[in-house]
Amino acid sequence: MPDCVHHVKHITEAFDKQLNEYVFVFHSHAKEDNDRCRNFDRERVEIKTYGPSAAKLKGEHGETVIYKWKFKIDSDFKAQPTFTHIHQIKAGDGDAGAPIITFTPRFGEPDKFEIIHTGSTKGTSQGVLTRVNLADFKGNWVEVTEKLNYDSQGTYNVEIKRVADNKVLLSYTNTNIDLWRTGTSFCRPKWGVYRSLKSPAYIRDEDVSFADIAILEQ
Repeated sequence: MPDCVHHVKHITEAFDKQLNEYVFVFHSHAKEDNDRCRNFDRERVEIKTYGPSAAKLKGEHGETVIYKWKFKIDSDFKAQPTFTHIHQIKAGDGDAGAPIITFTPRFGEPDKFEIIHTGSTKGTSQGVLTRVNLADFKGNWVEVTEKLNYDSQGTYNVEIKRVADNKVLLSYTNTNIDLWRTGTSFCRPKWGVYRSLKSPAYIRDEDVSFADIAILEQ
């Protein structure tokens, strides 16, 4: 969190009447926030697993892991043409620069919700795996079930459904996808808001809510 400059709580809890439970609210500010006081052209408010996390929370080579959670973006959420990531899968070490998987709301006519893949090489990167209209996500709780087999020829499955009526908004399966990086000993999920500040006209202060985050191994 960018607390080093902007001394407010960037992650809070709030009671949600629809889910009937307390949820996490991630607060991102268009003018005051940055990326850990290291990068000032972007901002980051995230939670993640990392090296010292328990083994059962980290994705190892050959392992199948299921991530489940709910999230909600505001009905007036502003997507931008550069990047706003609200979920990432990253290598925990080794070739850990670019994310392997991102969930990215993208500005357009109309705005889209994209799932993007970056492999260990340009040749194994598949780019935008799938995209759907963002309108169905705005103002609604959605539930994600994401299943990965961590391998250079791995598998990836994801389904996102709207909580209110169980309507499936996105469903995607890939049976041959590069989900492992050179020199990596584990992969990790991240949830929150990581976005560029290079397109100020397309961003505003945003609150994104998350709930019921679970990590399951098979």
